[in-house]
Amino acid sequence: MEKSYSPADLETRWYDTWEQAGYFAPAGAGKPYCIVLPPPNVTGSLHMGHAFQQTLMDILIRYHRMGGDKTLWQCGTDHAGIATQMVVERQLEQQGKTRVQLGREEFAREVWRWKETSGNTITRQSRRLGTSMDWSRERFTMDAGLSAAVQAVFIQLYEEGLIYRGNRLVNWDPVLHTAVSDLEVVSEEEAGHLWHLRYPIADSNEHLVVATTRPETMLGDTAVAVHPEDERYRHLLGKEIEHPLTGRRIPVISDDYVDPEFGSGCVKITPAHDFNDYAVGQRHKLPLLNIFTSDAALNDSVPAAYRGLDRFKARARIVADLAAAGLLEKTQEHKLMVPRGDRSGAVIEPYLTDQWYVRIAPLAGPAIAAVEDGRIRFVPENWSKTYFEWMRNIQDWCISRQLWWGHRIPAWYAPDGNVYVGRNEAEIRAAHKLPDSLALKQDEDVLDTWFSSGLWPFSTLGWPDKTPELRAFYPGEVLVTGFDIIFFWVARMIMLGMKFMGDVPFREVYIHGLVRDGEGRKMSKSKGNILDPLDLIDGIDLDSLIKKRSVGLMKPQDAAKIEKATRKEFPEGIAAYGTDALRMTFASLASPGRNINFDVGRIGGHRNFCNKLWNAARYVMMNVETAVTPKDLRLTSADRWITSRLHHTIAAVTDGINNYRFDLAAQAIHQFTWDEYCDWYLELSKPVLTDADADPALQRGTRYTLVSVLETLLRLAHPLLPFITEEIWQRIAPLCDRAGPTIMQAPFPLAKDLAADVAAEQEIEWLKAFILGVRRIRGEMNISPGKPLVVLVRGGNPQELAWLDTNRDYISTLARLEKIATVGAEAPDAATSLAGDMTLLIPLADLIDPRAEQERLAKELAAREAEAGRISAKLGNAQFVERAPAEVVEKERQRHDELQQMLTTLRTQLAQIEALLAKRPT
Repeated sequence: MEKSYSPADLETRWYDTWEQAGYFAPAGAGKPYCIVLPPPNVTGSLHMGHAFQQTLMDILIRYHRMGGDKTLWQCGTDHAGIATQMVVERQLEQQGKTRVQLGREEFAREVWRWKETSGNTITRQSRRLGTSMDWSRERFTMDAGLSAAVQAVFIQLYEEGLIYRGNRLVNWDPVLHTAVSDLEVVSEEEAGHLWHLRYPIADSNEHLVVATTRPETMLGDTAVAVHPEDERYRHLLGKEIEHPLTGRRIPVISDDYVDPEFGSGCVKITPAHDFNDYAVGQRHKLPLLNIFTSDAALNDSVPAAYRGLDRFKARARIVADLAAAGLLEKTQEHKLMVPRGDRSGAVIEPYLTDQWYVRIAPLAGPAIAAVEDGRIRFVPENWSKTYFEWMRNIQDWCISRQLWWGHRIPAWYAPDGNVYVGRNEAEIRAAHKLPDSLALKQDEDVLDTWFSSGLWPFSTLGWPDKTPELRAFYPGEVLVTGFDIIFFWVARMIMLGMKFMGDVPFREVYIHGLVRDGEGRKMSKSKGNILDPLDLIDGIDLDSLIKKRSVGLMKPQDAAKIEKATRKEFPEGIAAYGTDALRMTFASLASPGRNINFDVGRIGGHRNFCNKLWNAARYVMMNVETAVTPKDLRLTSADRWITSRLHHTIAAVTDGINNYRFDLAAQAIHQFTWDEYCDWYLELSKPVLTDADADPALQRGTRYTLVSVLETLLRLAHPLLPFITEEIWQRIAPLCDRAGPTIMQAPFPLAKDLAADVAAEQEIEWLKAFILGVRRIRGEMNISPGKPLVVLVRGGNPQELAWLDTNRDYISTLARLEKIATVGAEAPDAATSLAGDMTLLIPLADLIDPRAEQERLAKELAAREAEAGRISAKLGNAQFVERAPAEVVEKERQRHDELQQMLTTLRTQLAQIEALLAKRPT
């Protein structure tokens, strides 16, 4: 083995070996185990959320593969209708072309060319993460097989009356000219205004005041609503408003939707331009008056003075006109949530259009029952409540999008208004006996990408054909996903899977949190706090990182702010930590909760962990040159102890993975490897291996234990740390007759194959307490680690005395002792510690100068007390606590807590020295 661990040298090499050898494909005769990858967008790049999620899935896949299951990780990408069309259109713009100039068919060919040359970046990046997906079965939501599945589902749902075309309100992007889903709408608080407008009561001198953040929509008002129990306006119910700008008369109605406490308690109702107003309009049978074009400009339904104006220019003119007419009562500054398209950045407009819908309630019932009766289990279970809340209040699903890239809706229109749905025009003509002279025109819209991804668990396995893969791997075992798409994807897969497969698509849904930065903030380009997982793996210099984080920022001040923050956070750029360290960090963070705060400092600790494992393997190989077998050997208490600890560790890791507590599995591996195997067992092995007079059978026992425990540990850790474990295992496995082509095909360790040894654990825990007691005294009394000490022991039960006799060599070597002696009640001035019932005494007379030590400790104590006082004063200052950034305040609190612990230790040490001085003659 190389002296230093260098992940870059081995990770790419091993991944290429695994993929080329076909190790990721389902194999063996075990029970099928399938996970489907949530298909990332074909336009995307690997971000921290992807890396976190894929790490957890890969842990499960590798664990079950090693457990003997016939394992499939079904992968693929989503065609990402809006995102992909935007990418290709931008490229065409650079060439002086538009998609309209190309025409629909040529534009589609252009998109396919882009996909083949520039798409699928994310799949190449996923390989760098070590993901063992079956790339030979990679699918794409627009490939021929999945397109056929989408078409078959649409046709069947239409024929059963579950798909229909209707004129309803949708989220409309006026830049992209398409309906978008709620997930593609980002609502953030922005500064705006609340305009209070006077609406005259017809044939009266009275008026009502309504408050609105969107005055332009008043041109589409069809009512004004008040609460039915609001006494202020009860006398106006049934009367009419004379619209101040259009002259139309609209009714005053009552509805529970109105909040009497907000504004004046009167609400303008614009059913064609607000989702809540739409619901009110449906209840009261109000007309739907659309006042916008697809560009969000005012259309011909409004007075001539406003026609053709952009909505925001119309807003300014309307406010000015109302003010001139004395109908603007007041204007207030107001914070409001503004919905913007996540792709275009445009303010989303509720818009009345003809769209295709799925009648969802009949599909929702069986999907609700599947979770209620336990056929599908959410982990953590509380997410089932979110699922039920959405599903029991479900609305029909808008599935059409006004794009050119996607699955085109298989519907054709005749001049007489008839609609025909089928696979193609020829089949439709034949089925309905339509003459060639009858012109048919296919619907221009495409299907929402969530429609095709809703079929993902069975369409990727070959449905509608009854393939062997479909029979073997449907239903899958678990879906690993974030809570933000429980409704958009999880619920739709359940509904469509039960409808078309007659069974649930997966048996468990593991919901993980969302990755945020170290301070708990959402990662975003505008904040400049995005981390690229590949930069954490391979490293990046500071200038490149700043440039990367500043790309696309419009304001120079934003770029300057991001540069300053980046220089502070990463003054030397980001080091190359390697894939295994990143994966171990992700696993350690995967505890139940909504958010995962990623602290880069933790990945450095796991890079050190990999180094520790590497160096441990080098030590083992230097001490075990040939294969050893469990024959003709004797085991020390340390050998039996580490084997027993491994038994418990295997049980903890197995339980952690089985229960999706990857954090507990990672913790168990880390603790055993670092604290028990490396820090203790390797040290305990040295006295046996270096003793020329030691029993050869005892040395064989230690060599066998060194190798067999490490080999088992490598298999145990492989799902979390695939690369380093493979590299070391290839060298270690032959030393204990476990060689093979890859650790991936080696069996996952079973706790039952190793015995727990209570006696050995008790003995070594006592021995550790003895050695740590000596080391603590060295540290507290500032005694050099290399100085041999005399330890006097007093008391102790018979078992501890026997352990002392057995382990004298261990203790003397590891604690660096010159002598161990037994004393009675009287003992010289000494520092003391306990090991069980036994008291350890280290005479200090010739080790330290008590006066000098007293002076040193007093100075240290005074300095720490002063620092603690300054921080206490800060934290006691209300202005500091309220005005300083939360992370600064928290950092001060943490330092204060650390200082309190340090002060306690220093005072104890000083008291010991003063007690020692008090016993001496003056």
